[in-house]
Amino acid sequence: MRWALVLIGVVTLGAPVVGHHSFSAYYVEEDIIEVEGDIVEFQYKNPHSWVYLASQDALGKPRTYAAEWASISRLEREGITKDTLRAGDNVRIWAAPPRDPNDNRIHLKRIERRSDGWKWGQNRGERR
Repeated sequence: MRWALVLIGVVTLGAPVVGHHSFSAYYVEEDIIEVEGDIVEFQYKNPHSWVYLASQDALGKPRTYAAEWASISRLEREGITKDTLRAGDNVRIWAAPPRDPNDNRIHLKRIERRSDGWKWGQNRGERR
């Protein structure tokens, strides 16, 4: 019995730890930037959905941003489906900027679609 417990302990301690990344490792969560542009692609998937947005950087240079959003289950609970956003939709996104200024990934906090006024805000975890 003792050897079995030792073996279980060794296997458990030696196993790689796989976990969810911390958003603060990639994004400056205390800051918010605003990006406006047209959706290039909406990936409705787990573990996080992504909104790809064609926009311009602060110098006016074309840039495609990859906005990391929530999981499918969370978005579904908030009434968002794979058809909510489409390529070509003009949107404004508020997001945490990347820690690396050369990175195009941002952490989506709020989004508005211009054509119909649709809004979603993560601040309270609800649609607006």
